[in-house]
Amino acid sequence: MTTPFRSEQMTVKPEWIDYNGHLNMAYYNVLFDEGADQVYPLMGFGPDYLEQTGCTTYTAEFHLSYVRELHVNDPVFVTFQLVDFDAKRFHSYQEIWHADGWLAACGEAMTLHVDQSGPRVAPMPADVLAKVSALASAHASFPRPERMGASIGIKRR
Repeated sequence: MTTPFRSEQMTVKPEWIDYNGHLNMAYYNVLFDEGADQVYPLMGFGPDYLEQTGCTTYTAEFHLSYVRELHVNDPVFVTFQLVDFDAKRFHSYQEIWHADGWLAACGEAMTLHVDQSGPRVAPMPADVLAKVSALASAHASFPRPERMGASIGIKRR
């Protein structure tokens, strides 16, 4: 793998547009989530994972930065880079790209592996952990994303 995972192309839907005429902030999260859903099977997660294991994933924290406006019917894709992981969680970085090649937004997540019987954070099964590890190894040579780890605040002079 020479680049982060890239989702299939998606389209900004008319019902996602706000009164300012651009993509409402909430729907950037929808695009990030749909992009993650496409990479999850590579990590051992998927539509049947909860039913088969009683476990799922929860997003514990998500940081989003808006870079450029998206509009109705814009074609986009989402990239996903696995930055770090341990037995119970993983850290990922995503970007939404317009099909014309410009960056629209970036997001960074901490995701937990959760046993729904609690619910409680729990270790991933060995086979899933191996797949997560394999994806992390494939992404290990990628540079640290420039926008990752950004904080929010007003800088005073």
